[in-house]
Amino acid sequence: MPFPDKLLADDERSILTLHRHIKVLAGPFALLLLVIAAIAVPALLTDVGSWPVWLWVLIAVVAVVVLLPWFVWPFVVWRTTVYAITTRRLIMRNGVFSRSGHDMPLARLNDVAFEHTFIERLLGAGTLMVESAGERGQLTLTDIPKVELVQRTLYRLAEDLNPRAEERTLDPALAEQLEREFDDDYHGDDPKS
Repeated sequence: MPFPDKLLADDERSILTLHRHIKVLAGPFALLLLVIAAIAVPALLTDVGSWPVWLWVLIAVVAVVVLLPWFVWPFVVWRTTVYAITTRRLIMRNGVFSRSGHDMPLARLNDVAFEHTFIERLLGAGTLMVESAGERGQLTLTDIPKVELVQRTLYRLAEDLNPRAEERTLDPALAEQLEREFDDDYHGDDPKS
């Protein structure tokens, strides 16, 4: 799903939009399964109809108290953390109640590197290190899905914007090709959002 057009400049096009890798939600989903099991197992082993109403209310309250901070909140944070690559910038937005953002012009990129552990490599995630010629220096983004494709995309776009490039222009089909490559293995965005 592309970054919203209303947030882009007139001559800018969205190339990739992604969230952190879904692996960051593994712990919260495991907790959800444990809470469901903790409720389901006693319910299956006893006569549920004989349970008093206050016990059901207590179970519901405990489940909500456990799931809100350790399942719902991490999911909302994951969903509201967005990384976008356009033809001109790397855009980062995060925050639930208050938002913060960081834009890095691709023309100022000096270096784009990635690394991933063995497990991250199996999962298709990694850490992306982006260095710019500005005051902020290096930016490290963790749990990036398809990190090698993202690194290649940033490098290619930065090279195309380099004023020293000899008559190079951005291939018009690049955005479609990159989106197809990315969507083949990663479906982190809901197409309706």
